[in-house]
Amino acid sequence: MSPFLLTRTLPEDATDAALRADVLHGLTRAPKTLPPKWFYDARGSELFEEITRLPEYYPTRAEREILIDRAVEIAAASGARTLVELGSGSSEKTRYLLDALTDLESYVPVDVSESALRGAADALLKERPRLSVHALIADFTAGLTLPETPGPRLVAFLGGTLGNLLPSERAVFLKSVRDLLVPGDTLLLGTDLVKEEEVLVAAYDDAAGVTAAFNRNVLSVVDRELGADFVAEDFAHVARWNPQEEWIEMRLRARRSLTVKIPELDLVVPFDAGEELRTEVSAKFREDGVRRELAAAGLRLAHWWTDAEDRFALSLSTVD
Repeated sequence: MSPFLLTRTLPEDATDAALRADVLHGLTRAPKTLPPKWFYDARGSELFEEITRLPEYYPTRAEREILIDRAVEIAAASGARTLVELGSGSSEKTRYLLDALTDLESYVPVDVSESALRGAADALLKERPRLSVHALIADFTAGLTLPETPGPRLVAFLGGTLGNLLPSERAVFLKSVRDLLVPGDTLLLGTDLVKEEEVLVAAYDDAAGVTAAFNRNVLSVVDRELGADFVAEDFAHVARWNPQEEWIEMRLRARRSLTVKIPELDLVVPFDAGEELRTEVSAKFREDGVRRELAAAGLRLAHWWTDAEDRFALSLSTVD
């Protein structure tokens, strides 16, 4: 079996320090915010997997459709011998690329979760014993150094996660990805597309209430990790389309006036009745806009693939 290497670039206490900083910053500003990355503890990850199977939530199915239909084209266009996946998680969708990349020698999954990296690598190496896996425990939004691997490299950022970044953050992130690439390397980027408001809102406010539970789970994370006394039922789930910014906003709205204590931060946070805490922005894109953002980062959009209903897109870009 090929060796499995695991490199930690985050300090052991990085997650705790980041949570403290995000909660302190987000809950002492106006309007209040929390970053969406704190949805994903074990329970949050289970809820998100459930979300991906809901009839209203199309992005996962649409992206999978593109990967199934276009993986061979993607592989041919990239010619990759190394696949780097940012935010790899379970690496489930990656299997379509791995099957199509017949010259692949190395896979570099990047995630903040060591358990997710080890679990995914174990499953992949059982299926593909000749593959070399070098996993990185890293925050890909905070700068990244890749290991020495054969080129050309295909860097994949799937799932529409780019939309969780604000425009200024996207610009910094895309430039940081460009800095990882050399001529011959490519970027495979997943982007959810602008569509009818009712379709978008339903995807983030399903009839079964799973997304509402997922949204409130961030409060449970703060309670458990920082000793806070949030009561999830005190907050209503809100999903709203912002047509000016072309993004969905997920919020938690206080059902009454209340005060939350966070002992680990020596912080008391008041909420007025009806006050909203923003937990996620999920931007939706148009092809021309994606092309412009990539160009500003020094990347050239070379291929654009969508599902049959034009709901989601995968784009392949090269170094400009």
